[in-house]
Amino acid sequence: MLVSAKEMLTKAKEGKYAVGQFNINNLEWTKAVLLTAQENNSPVILGVSEGAGKYMGGYHAVVGMVNGLMEDLKITVPVSLHLDHGSYEGAFKVIEAGFSSVMFDGSHYGIDENIEKTKEVIKAAYEKGLSVEAEVGAIGGEEDGVVGGGEVADPAECKKIADLGVTMLAAGIGNIHGVYPANWTGLRFDVLADIEKTVGTSMPLVLHGGTGIPDDMIAKAITLGVAKINVNTECQLVFAEATRKYIEDGKDKSGKGFDPRKLLAPGYEAIKAKVKEKMVLFGSVNRA
Repeated sequence: MLVSAKEMLTKAKEGKYAVGQFNINNLEWTKAVLLTAQENNSPVILGVSEGAGKYMGGYHAVVGMVNGLMEDLKITVPVSLHLDHGSYEGAFKVIEAGFSSVMFDGSHYGIDENIEKTKEVIKAAYEKGLSVEAEVGAIGGEEDGVVGGGEVADPAECKKIADLGVTMLAAGIGNIHGVYPANWTGLRFDVLADIEKTVGTSMPLVLHGGTGIPDDMIAKAITLGVAKINVNTECQLVFAEATRKYIEDGKDKSGKGFDPRKLLAPGYEAIKAKVKEKMVLFGSVNRA
């Protein structure tokens, strides 16, 4: 059964590790992440962007697929199904469809409007037992058309949003979505430390754009209160690479190598390996 992310993130924050949010794009992706979590006895968050939700046929289809896989694969570790960078309208749609967690990204509104809309999402979500993530200071790069320039959040604004009672807070600390450019200057740990001090040490902080941040920076961010780390691009890259190699090696032309179950198998295995690597790095193995 799907659970809110609240308990797993509270435990992660106390235990100084982080739970990975791995964005899903189709059945292969979802199955790979769920089985890897089960094999490593790790809690996990399945992230779904609005674009990915639409691609998979809609939010009810996603909920049906995830619930069905969990039942048939006998998944017993805590799993949260989370809307990633949700719009105001999208947030209400997933609450109704049966997600167990929601991110309302009001970072492109002024702080006052962000606060008002966040309050409404919190009220609707908490009535149904969902966890809520809010964002302050846009995360850089592009996520489904939402572009941010790697801004740095203002700790005082973070406190205003945290005080509304959100479950977890995503704050921009120079991180970006997608592949990091060569001239990237790194995470702003001074800002992260200020944010943790300002919002209180019990608030789980979220690091978006986990792809390409060096391992030592990830480890340091976890010591400064980051309890949830989002990974998306990295899984897409290894999936594409493994699929390309299979085709370039001519394996799709041999026997029944064109069968999608065979064609997509190397990419599926590549996702599993990447997810395990991240779970080890985040420290969530055997924390279920």
